[in-house]
Amino acid sequence: MISRQKLTGWVIIILSVAYIAYFLRARALGTGPALERKEWMYFILSFGGIMLGTINVRMAAMRERRQRGEL
Repeated sequence: MISRQKLTGWVIIILSVAYIAYFLRARALGTGPALERKEWMYFILSFGGIMLGTINVRMAAMRERRQRGEL
């Protein structure tokens, strides 16, 4: 059974990567209206989301190891 913390971490990672892919494919490399400052900020914050999700996944794994007494 996957822990709630690990699941939350993976959801954050997947959403952040999906937004980065959308931004690069549809907004930055595509034609259309000029990019706004808000969109660039969301793009930068998506990398923070990846870091936060990774921290969640790693902390969940560490908690699982500690509960099993492997640490």
